Amino acid sequence: MWAVLFDKLVRPTLYRLNGGDPEAVHERTVRALGRLAEVPPALAMLERRYRHDDPVTVFGVRFANRVGLAAGMDKDGRALHAWPALGFGFVEVGTVTRLAQPGNPKPRLFVLPGSDAVINRMGFNNAGADALAERLATGGKPPVPLGVSIGKSKVVPLDEAVADYQAALRALHPYADYVAINVSSPNTAGLRALQDREALSDLLTELRATSRTLAERAGREPVPLLVKVAPDLTAEALAELLEVCLDHGVAGVIATNTTLAREGLDGTEAHLGKEVGGLSGRPLAARAREVVRFVHEQTGGALPIIGVGGILGPHDAELMLDAGASLVQLYTGFALYGPGLVRHITRALAARHPITG
Repeated sequence: MWAVLFDKLVRPTLYRLNGGDPEAVHERTVRALGRLAEVPPALAMLERRYRHDDPVTVFGVRFANRVGLAAGMDKDGRALHAWPALGFGFVEVGTVTRLAQPGNPKPRLFVLPGSDAVINRMGFNNAGADALAERLATGGKPPVPLGVSIGKSKVVPLDEAVADYQAALRALHPYADYVAINVSSPNTAGLRALQDREALSDLLTELRATSRTLAERAGREPVPLLVKVAPDLTAEALAELLEVCLDHGVAGVIATNTTLAREGLDGTEAHLGKEVGGLSGRPLAARAREVVRFVHEQTGGALPIIGVGGILGPHDAELMLDAGASLVQLYTGFALYGPGLVRHITRALAARHPITG
């Protein structure tokens, strides 16, 4: 009953109640799921309909299934216990910054239903790393692996970015099953410069050292560090980035972030394509797979890949795995089509890929 209400009634009603404002819908959805997570019988009903475990181990972490929630959907971890009930095998929160920040001015989120796409220029709006750490300390982690995406605070200059990332890592290291280093969002000025060889090398050197120190103090293994890359890098720039990642013992790559390109939009939505921000969804699918394939081939499979971008159905997910990804993440697909999409994809991948790990 809860499943039917969520798919067929709640989401359309939210759009009507909020005048079609996608950010207001997003906010209300996350808030509602947070409240729902406090009602065990409701979670149990959702689990019976949506959850399908198909365990797989990647970079030393055992995931409940191959389909995860991408960063951006639940930046501050307000609905952590609801996402697994909706079928996700892992959850990535953030991107969170050391300092709380409001993000970019509104409007900053645009849905393009004819293109199966979203444009956002959110700008890492979040309550800060310490607030997320406090929520995790009091509310607990979800019952599936938790990834934490960290980024640079907007007011922090690029030459102070390393210390900024380190502070976020220190706050959240105790709770993360992996940490995604976001140096590829197009919505924070100058951030993508951190993908350059020297800047990325400096950042990874210090974050790896910080992670080892924190792990030694806690008596645990260092948390796996992954780098999230932009789809707009040239082959030469991406190859250089991957060389840095391999040299610094990065555990994996998330490919890809949103794109500044605007190819593939429906003609009736061309005016929305002029909005500044990162594009996700169907128009990104082919390029995201291309980047995943490049990463897989360039590294000889040495860097596990989480594939994200334009996954709107089981076939898209299967193509991403064929390209070399070990796991996939959903954002736009879930925003447009709800948890039924998660159910279809997890079952399709389980049927195709036997349980491993």
